[in-house]
Order: sequence, then C-alpha cells, then structure tokens
Amino acid sequence: MKSNFSHIGLAKLCGWFGITRQAYYQNNWEGISTTLEEDLIIQRVKEIRKSHRRMGTRKLYEMLQPFILEHHIKMGRDALFNMLSANHLLVRKRKRRIQTTNSYHWFRKYPNLIREYNPTAPNQLWVSDITYWKINNGEHLYISFITDVYSHKIVGYQVAETMEAVESIQALQMALSALGAESHLNLIHHSDRGMQYCSHAYVKLLQDKGIKISMTENGDPLENAVAERVNGIIKEEYLETYEIDNLPDAKELLTAVVDLYNSERPHMSISNFTPNNIHHSINTIKTERLWKNYYRKQNTFVNPVQD
Repeated sequence: MKSNFSHIGLAKLCGWFGITRQAYYQNNWEGISTTLEEDLIIQRVKEIRKSHRRMGTRKLYEMLQPFILEHHIKMGRDALFNMLSANHLLVRKRKRRIQTTNSYHWFRKYPNLIREYNPTAPNQLWVSDITYWKINNGEHLYISFITDVYSHKIVGYQVAETMEAVESIQALQMALSALGAESHLNLIHHSDRGMQYCSHAYVKLLQDKGIKISMTENGDPLENAVAERVNGIIKEEYLETYEIDNLPDAKELLTAVVDLYNSERPHMSISNFTPNNIHHSINTIKTERLWKNYYRKQNTFVNPVQD
C-alpha cells in the first residue's frame, strides 16, 4: 500500500516540519554513517575477543582507541557499553567456588608487612596466590601466580594437578630467574597463610635470596587484592573460554594467556598501560590510578580492586 504522502514533494514535506532539504539529506546520511561505524566497531571487538575472549568494556575501549582514531569515529565508553549490550556482547563475571587456602597448619606464619608500604618501582613487592581451573574431564588443575604489584606483571606461574608446595616453588623460581644478582635485596614477598607458602622449602628459598616474607593476617581477600584480582582476570577473561582436556595442553595455553595479559591487556591501575610497558619502562612512564572506588583503611597500603 502506498503512503498518503507519496505524491507530495520533498520540499513541501520539509517545509511542513520546518527543516531544509540539506538537513534532511545530512541527517539521513549521518544515520547510515553511524550504522557503518557501529558495524566497524563490532567487527573490531570480535577480532580482539578472539584472543581476549572475556575482556570487559573498559579494557576494550582502551584497546579500541587506535582503531577509533584511525577511522575518525566518535564514540565514548558509555556508547560502547550500550552498543555491546544491544548486540549481546557484554560478559558476566563468574563466582569462585573452591577454597584453595588451608591456613590451619603447624608451620610458622609471618606478619603482614605491607600495610603501610607502597611500591615505587618493579621488584619491590610481589604477591602470590593459588587458584583452581576446572578442565573438560571434570578434574581441577591448580595455578600458582606471582605478580609484581607496581607493574601488575605476572613474573612467575605454574599449573599442576596438585596444590603441593613444590608447584608453588616452581612459580617462585621462574620469577627469581628474571632478577639480576642484586635486584631482589629490597623485595617483599606477600601471600596468604596457605601451607604452600609457609612450608620449609618455600620459606627457605625466600630467606636464601634475602627476600622479606609477608602474609595476610585474616580472611579478608583485600589483604591480597592484587593477587586475587589477577586470578580472576586470567580465569574469567581467558582460561574458562577454552576447551582443555589435559595438563600438557593446559601448560601451553597458560603460557600463551600470561603473555597476552602481560603484553596486551591495559590496566586502569597503571594508566591503562600494559604490565610489560610499566615493568620494563620505569624511568620513562608515569602512572596514576584511574578508578574511583578502591579499598583503603587509615594509613594502609592501597590494594587495587579494579583492573
């Protein structure tokens, strides 16, 4: 059925609504242009998510900046969020269900040394933690991470079928292998009070290297917030998006994922630079925390809770 206005000229229609023909054509073209820009952004987001499968909107927005500038696209973070929502491209966080810390043991526990400590360079404060990874056969693997707090770089990691101390020691040895002969002398190692970190072998390795030992003193995860956050990022944004059946494949994937995290993923806690940018460019890059809400108690070390 034809419209009742089909016989009326464009000039008269524009006159009725108080607009010019130029404005009509301009608005019509802008609508088409906006659609094309959104299609370009969606395509680029999907390309990024081939590697960073569950990356959140804030990080996507930072990674999209070179692409947006190159194509002269005007889009704010809220507009990107709305567009991703409309296209079912937002990700939902998953809750942790398995406890990986057993602090009920007879090994010596050390005090928390970092309440009033704020690192000013890499390799002054490392934090460690263990998380689980459920693979396709229903079994769980366990990953030990060591993260530099200043740069947020994962400096050591190990995945294994058990949570034995020897596996956490492998992650620590990896981190230590990248240090120079004297660079560890002012280093603090912070962890929870799990048996792995209190074991004689783990403690002896730290003491032999002259590294100070710090541990959480209660069950508050914010006492080790950076380590907890790294666990969540690696699992939720990367590992849980892959189908893995065995330990050898898990080791290979974890290595690739850690490299993506260290070299490509921006962090709001370090001015949206990547961990590698900060860890290896201490004298040339200045950072500031870009989130609004973070955990702080009176005169305590600030633990980032958003990356």
